[in-house]
Amino acid sequence: MPNVFGTPHKGTEPRHEQVVFCQDEASGLRAIIAIYSTALGPSLGGTRFHPYGSEEEALTDALNLSRGMAYKNALAGLDHGGGKAVIIGDPATDKSESVLRAYGRFVQSLNGRYYTACDVGTYSEDMDVIARESRYVTGRTVAHGGAGDSSILTAFGVFQGMRAAAERVWGTSTLRGRRVGVEGVGKVGHRLVEHLREDGADVVICDVSERAVERVRGRHPEVDVVADNDALVRSELDVYAPCALGGSLNDESVPLLSARVVCGAANNQLAHPGIEKSLADRDVLYAPDYVVNSGGVIQVADEIEGFDFDRAKARATGIFDTTRKIFALAADEGVPPAVAADRLAERRMSEIGRLRGILL
Repeated sequence: MPNVFGTPHKGTEPRHEQVVFCQDEASGLRAIIAIYSTALGPSLGGTRFHPYGSEEEALTDALNLSRGMAYKNALAGLDHGGGKAVIIGDPATDKSESVLRAYGRFVQSLNGRYYTACDVGTYSEDMDVIARESRYVTGRTVAHGGAGDSSILTAFGVFQGMRAAAERVWGTSTLRGRRVGVEGVGKVGHRLVEHLREDGADVVICDVSERAVERVRGRHPEVDVVADNDALVRSELDVYAPCALGGSLNDESVPLLSARVVCGAANNQLAHPGIEKSLADRDVLYAPDYVVNSGGVIQVADEIEGFDFDRAKARATGIFDTTRKIFALAADEGVPPAVAADRLAERRMSEIGRLRGILL
């Protein structure tokens, strides 16, 4: 099993504060809620519904994702720590009202230490069901006072990060005339394609779902399609945008990249520590995933205080400046951008978390 109490993966920040295993035999619920840090405030992160091959695999994912959320929320300027939950099962066959409501009872039992939202396998409609048992739910439907689909600002934020990367590499913040390869054109990826085409980029895509590919081609018949991610990585690209599941940047794929920039929406794109150095050694500029894909969490966090789309979009626009700041810090300190981003996030968690020691 993963070493929950062992040395933290990143920096000197605290290890996971709390890991909760949730089971309701009657409904079939099996879930894990991981809270990495509440230094900045209540933890916030989505619920992933996925048919994990083992409990160990589910726990590893929950731990990695919750840690990533702490760093993401810190650099997004939010007053939230990092948390994440996973429900073990196939959402197509195992998701039910009773499972979601049982899960909601466990979220409620944490008394606000963890706010949940959507992730892979869950949707705003599911959050409405969970909210029937818990106050600590965001990412709800517009009909129930929520912000709706968080992929809107996720894609917008990734595009802002890509603009900052383009400025760093080519001296201009437009993607016009650049060839961008988008891996995964689902909830976020297809919206990113819209931004890229509006900006004048040439786009090539791949997805395991033919339906997703056809949706994009229906709106943009000029977009090129390749068979799979292996073919996409081998293509002549200026920018590679991983927007599917994590781990796409690994020891096999990185040497094949022709792209000068990697910037996408997927979480945990680096398969293991050290990949960030391999990218830097090949002069590939990596925009840290948890920085550029934070538009979604910005959107759902805004919902907690009463959603205002213009306010949330204005904050998501700031991803451009945050990404530029990270690239500048990386250059000044001679480290990869992923390391620079970690340092900035850890600094904020440490400085603000220290204030909790002031007695009120």
